[in-house]
Amino acid sequence: MDLVLQLLFTGIGIGAVYALVALGFVLIFRATNVVNFAQGEFSMVAAFLMVVFAVDLQWPYWLSFLLAIGGMAVLGALFNLGVYYPLRHRTYLPVIISTIGASIFLANTTLALYGPQPQVLSPVFETQGILLGPVFLDSQYLLIIAVTALLVAFQYWFFEHTLLGKKLQATSQDKEMAALLGIPVAGMIMLTFVYSAVLGGIAGILVAPVLFVSIQMGATIALKAFAATIIGGFGDVTGAIIGGLALGIIETFGAAYVSVPYKDAFAFIVLVAFLTLRPQGLFGERIAEKA
Repeated sequence: MDLVLQLLFTGIGIGAVYALVALGFVLIFRATNVVNFAQGEFSMVAAFLMVVFAVDLQWPYWLSFLLAIGGMAVLGALFNLGVYYPLRHRTYLPVIISTIGASIFLANTTLALYGPQPQVLSPVFETQGILLGPVFLDSQYLLIIAVTALLVAFQYWFFEHTLLGKKLQATSQDKEMAALLGIPVAGMIMLTFVYSAVLGGIAGILVAPVLFVSIQMGATIALKAFAATIIGGFGDVTGAIIGGLALGIIETFGAAYVSVPYKDAFAFIVLVAFLTLRPQGLFGERIAEKA
């Protein structure tokens, strides 16, 4: 039982990272009807920015964090202007291909600037964690869970109780009607890309002390988060969060009780099972179309 509780805590911590990145997937999809396959690279770039500011330049951690998040906001805006906006009137396929191209560009640019050597980012807290009964609560996992909970609560408040949040919801539901009502659709989509990049950046910074900061980390996180969005129900915010948490728990228990080398395969086994048995996901609904 002690091991089960320990694995559950670790799984929730890893799943919270997947949930944040999955949330970025969902927000972009709802605003533009396009899947942004560069979402994982946002996490990777933010982690490398933290290494540059906090490790190489030895700047204070809080300042490095603010600069990294500011850099991600700028990257999100540039991504919208350079990748999505020129193709906004095309079908979804060219836009998806452009996001894949952008992810390759970001990964290779980072590789050219920083090299292939994985980097280490120190955790925020000096203390490793606390012992709560038989369960050791790692300080970095506690931070990941706490920040994720705060961001989810903030997002609920923002979308449900602010005028700007309601404008974003209206844009995601019907862009043409939102434009007729005087809502600046282009500005709302820009804000969505910026927020999505910031979410991915926060996820990358939070998980960086747990993993090595490497070029491959973005693709790994993105694939797991994409699987989480499908498991939860593509386009559903609640599904993205629950899907991410569930995937982290399944992955952790699978590594402990089945096989560590095949840890990354469990996400895709679950994904294939959902696509076969319930393709609409946990919170998705079947949509009937008449030919």
